[in-house]
Order: sequence, then C-alpha cells, then structure tokens
Amino acid sequence: MAAGLLLLPLLLPLLPPPGRGQGFGQTRFVCTSVPLDGDMCAAAALGTGSAEELKSTVLQLRETVLQQKETIMNQKETIRELTAKLGRCESQSVVEPPSGDGKGRKPSVSKTTMGDLSRTPAAETLSQLGQTLQSLKTRLENLEQFSRMNSSSQTNNLKDILQNKIDDLEKQVLSRVNSLEEGKFNPRNESEERGKIESTLTSLHQRISDLEKGQKDNRPPDRFQLTFPLRTNYMYAKVKKSLPEMYAFSVCMWIKSNASPGMGTPFSYAVPGQANELVLIEWGNNPMEVLINDKVAKLPFVINDGKWHHICVTWTTRDGVWEAYQDGTQTGSGENLAPYHPIKPQGVLVLGQEQDTLGGGFDATQAFVGELAHFNMWDRKLSPGEVYSLATCSTKAQAGNVIAWAEANIDIYGGATKWTFEACRQLN
Repeated sequence: MAAGLLLLPLLLPLLPPPGRGQGFGQTRFVCTSVPLDGDMCAAAALGTGSAEELKSTVLQLRETVLQQKETIMNQKETIRELTAKLGRCESQSVVEPPSGDGKGRKPSVSKTTMGDLSRTPAAETLSQLGQTLQSLKTRLENLEQFSRMNSSSQTNNLKDILQNKIDDLEKQVLSRVNSLEEGKFNPRNESEERGKIESTLTSLHQRISDLEKGQKDNRPPDRFQLTFPLRTNYMYAKVKKSLPEMYAFSVCMWIKSNASPGMGTPFSYAVPGQANELVLIEWGNNPMEVLINDKVAKLPFVINDGKWHHICVTWTTRDGVWEAYQDGTQTGSGENLAPYHPIKPQGVLVLGQEQDTLGGGFDATQAFVGELAHFNMWDRKLSPGEVYSLATCSTKAQAGNVIAWAEANIDIYGGATKWTFEACRQLN
C-alpha cells in the first residue's frame, strides 16, 4: 500500500450475533485504503455498498431472535408449571384397596419432584413423562438455533418432530390424569387440575405453531437469494445437480450488483478437460461475456447499477445462434458461438466463482460480488414470450427442467448467505 494512506477497517455485519452456531460463518474485516485528505465516510459508503441495507436486515433479524428467545423462555415456564401440577396431582392421590381384605388402608404414594423416583407403576409413568417434558424443553431451546438453518426441509422436519412429541405428551398426561381421577378423594381439585393441564397443553400447541411460523414464514423453497458480499476466492455456492449433454440451453436469473470493476462471475460450469465449458463473466472493464467451450460472445447487458435485473441467455448448437434478454426484452443476438459443440455432461456447476480447474482454482479478481436469485436452466431455447413471463413473474412462468431454483439444490460455502427473496415484490 502506498505511503500516506490510512487503513479504514470496515465491519460488515452480515451475520447473526455471536453464539449462533448455525450462522453463515465468521464476521470479516475489510481494510480500504483512504487518502490522508480523503473523506472517510464517503470511502466507507463506497466500500460497503449496501451496508445500510445489510445493517437494517441484521437489526431486524436480531429483533426476531430476541422475540424467539422470549417465546422460548415462555415455553420453559409453561413446562415448569406443568411439571409442578403433575407433582401435586400425584401427591394428592391416595389409593385404597377394597375393604375386608384385612390389610387396612394402603399408605399413599407421595412425590415432591419429578426426579424423586419410586418403584410404583405410577411413579414410573410420571418419570417417563418427566423425561418427555425434558426432551421437549431441550428441543424448544434448540428451536431458535434451528430457525437459522437454510433448508426448509429441515424446518419442516423439526416441526413434525416437535408436533409428534407434543401429541405423545398430551396422550400421556391425559391418560395419567384419568387414572388418578379413578381413585381420587377430592373430585373438585382433581377436575380443576385436569382443566389446567388441558389448557396448558392447548397453549403449548399454539405457541409451538407460532414459533414455527416465525421461521421464514414457511417460505416456498424457491423464494430465496444468494448474497456474495466480498470479492474472495473462497465464497461460492455449488449446485448439487450436474448438467446432461445439451444441444441447446436457456439460462435465466435475477441479478443485482454494482461492483467495480466488473461484477465477476455469476456462474461457471466446468467439465473434465475443459474449465470453461459454460461461463457467464464480467471481468475488469470488459462487458459481460458468455463462454462456451472457451469460445466467447459479448453480451449487451447494462445491469451493473445496484438494481435488480432479470437476464436470460439462450443458445443452440446449430450454427451457434445465441440471444440475450434483459428485463424481458431481447437486447442482442449473434451466431457462430461454438457451433455444433454440445454442452458436455457430468461437470461441476458453481455460482459466484470462475473455475480454472474442475470444481476449484478460484481467482478472487473474477469472483461475483452482489446478489443472485432464481437461477434456472432449460435444455431448449425459450421463446420471447416465455422469457417475458419469467421477467414479469407471470403465473405462466415455469422452473427450469434441467436446473430448478430451490434451496435443497444449493450448497453455500465461505460465508455466502441465503436471504428471503420474492421476485417482482421487493425489487429496487
């Protein structure tokens, strides 16, 4: 770094507060050079890009976490109340054998805590119930942590587990209360306890449902975006599915960036022996380009303005004809781009980095900086009408038949993050 410059550390608050084990990675510091007579605030704004938006998002997330924490504390209190009520239920129950057997009255069995175990079947039942309650409490404590996970299938699986656990708990509690009522001596107190337990369980059901609803509002699997905030050689996403052999394709996505110089590489597809089998890249001061088998075509996109844009590129191997669409309108076309060369199968598809080797060899100067969503690919050329439907979020729009945008199909690495995104509703 040249003499006479200051180092301005910029904290990028991209992640939840420390301690959330299922976050997206560690907080990173970026140093930006600023001349001695320069405006440090302006440099900070330039270096952080959408820092204010990210800060607002993080504050909202933290508020949500605090609300979930408060809800979880309520669950703990409910469980403690339920445990105490069951203990009182048992202590108030007195079992008396039939008269005339010469043994007199059998002493009552009393329990002061759920952990005070005895050898009687009733105590064993309550012990099992106590274990169930403890298990439920542990899952509730972990619910906030699981809510930060990225997979909607994991969220649904957690909800099913919790619901099944509560159903089992309800059956055990009501069964035990019924058995206690059969030998009770104080019907009024026992009935009152039963009503309280039923009310508590109903409340617990509702609270679990509300808490689960707060997890990304059970968003559909395609309503998310990927964010690549830094130009690194380790931050990327990988599509789990490879591509088949294709003699035509269409690839479309929503994209947002104002990185300079060049937004980098939104995606790259490499196969054994050819790292540039299919690449979309904007590097340095060059226009965005599409590479097929290392052959290049320049695309007439004007999208590096910090706003969301929908782009599509179509291609057929016959005569190498290609077309480019921006925001639903065709902006360019050409031919002789890798003519009669089929896209090879069994490669690696990476979002956010350009591959110099199969699945790796990333160069930070070519990394994508910005946000990306709804990356879909077809093994045919889309019509102008189909492209327009995608760009306008029409109900007629269809997901890619080769690659469909879904959280379960994408793995993220190195600090790339997933956020909720609804096309055409939160644009710009």
